Amino acid sequence: MATDQQFVDFLLGQIRHAGQISAKKMFGEYGIYADGKIFGLVCDNKLFLKPTAAGRAFIGTPQEAPAYPGAKPSFLIEEQIEDHKWLSELIRITVDELPEPKPKKKR
Repeated sequence: MATDQQFVDFLLGQIRHAGQISAKKMFGEYGIYADGKIFGLVCDNKLFLKPTAAGRAFIGTPQEAPAYPGAKPSFLIEEQIEDHKWLSELIRITVDELPEPKPKKKR
């Protein structure tokens, strides 16, 4: 089952205060970016965040699952998706810990 655009729009609204937020369609699902860094995926109408030590400390005991078959485990965020303050803070914490994106090489 692919992700619905309505779910992505809802999610982007929930995290609009976490930085410069955008979503990019990828293989029928979506990559979610903050300030140019990819920090998560939306697959089958579920939010998966890249695992970080700071994110784990903030969540406590995160639920982990792969976003798609063969993927590494990510933090699966389900119940807290309605809490826009909590979710925005988690995303800010996660993005701060992620490395800067590598510059793209010119062809």
